Amino acid sequence: MHDPHANWSLQTRLVHDGERLPNVSGPPTTTPIYTSSTYVYNDFDEMEAALSGTRGFSYGRNGNPTVAALEQALTTAEGGAGALVFSSGMAAMYTAILAAGTPRGMSHPQIRGILVARDIYGVTTVMLDTFFAAQGVPVAFCDMCDLAAVDAAIAQHNPDVLIVEQISNPLLRVVDIAALAQRAKAAGARLIVDSTIASPIVQRPLTLGADLVVHSATKYLSGHGDVTSGAVVARSSLPRDMLYSYMKILGNVLGPFEAQQTLRGMKTLGLRVRQQCQNAALVAAWLAEQPQVARVNYPGLPSHPEHALATRDFGGLFGAMISFELHAGSRDNLRQFVENLHMILPATSLGDIYTLMSIPALASHRDLSTEQRAARGISDSLIRLSIGIEDATDIIADLQCALAATRTPGPSPSGQGAAINHGTSCASA
Repeated sequence: MHDPHANWSLQTRLVHDGERLPNVSGPPTTTPIYTSSTYVYNDFDEMEAALSGTRGFSYGRNGNPTVAALEQALTTAEGGAGALVFSSGMAAMYTAILAAGTPRGMSHPQIRGILVARDIYGVTTVMLDTFFAAQGVPVAFCDMCDLAAVDAAIAQHNPDVLIVEQISNPLLRVVDIAALAQRAKAAGARLIVDSTIASPIVQRPLTLGADLVVHSATKYLSGHGDVTSGAVVARSSLPRDMLYSYMKILGNVLGPFEAQQTLRGMKTLGLRVRQQCQNAALVAAWLAEQPQVARVNYPGLPSHPEHALATRDFGGLFGAMISFELHAGSRDNLRQFVENLHMILPATSLGDIYTLMSIPALASHRDLSTEQRAARGISDSLIRLSIGIEDATDIIADLQCALAATRTPGPSPSGQGAAINHGTSCASA
């Protein structure tokens, strides 16, 4: 067979040989990592289609085959019209707000106002203040668990973007997505749902009328603590097209390595989340019985303010996040709790296969003032748990050791509170 490269110099062949080989044995079992930043076209029509964005790929900032495979999986997971992935969850949220605030027929955002759930991730609050309120876009907050308060806030502020978290961070509040979607539609607004904590295994907001669903895909979607990524899934093609337009301009794209890792994680999403939810239900019930614990926040407990709503809407799963407060919430008590954990990992993320612990006042909501945290009900002694896939008995045993090192509010003879020790044999650090 004639080799068309035969007359090329060695230097030229070293550059080109081994590239662009034809696929002679069928597609690979798993999606490959395509690292190319540019693409070659067989003819003029193929080039034109790729450069216009109608078919194929042209440049890494505009699309990538590995990334496209992840976007297809996300679209299926949330039941949407299309998905875009980003370099982080915050990049995804920022771009989602721009897309939601772009009126039909316009090519740029024109946001008249943003109404945000009071119970929202701390960095999202900072981003709204820094990049929207500071530029003159009105940003208002309200308790979106209270539909009467939502009605009043919409009437007062006339927003065209609503933002909520389904299962909020860190108090794990639950909102009625269908009711909020109806109100957003009636007001001519688009509803953005940050569904990072719920995941599509617990609830699919687009099927209830939400316009855009945002994920920090770093968390449950990838699930193994080894990638940073974000995602937005759109219910209809218009906001999806706007997401794509802004992504190309801003360049906040996800790389192919991260896309492949996130796609790999999604293969076991259903298995992981169901196991984590089962573990969380057991751990939350156990924590609620401990004398050192003042309050447990978990939608699966009857004491949770939205337990009935979660029971109605979540299909028997209540998420895998728990937060709780110690009775004696001093800094020393928090130190004793943290330093007596041996399996549970002190880490700022969530949604991993490992059980993780963080203190919101020091981590996720650190950038808010003490007054802002207090207004949201986030005390300095609040502890957040992201339950993993370990055996639930081992998670509970580790918590028991950590709690045994803390003090209850009851006075000791010295007046400093009595240490609790139930004789638990705790592993050494």
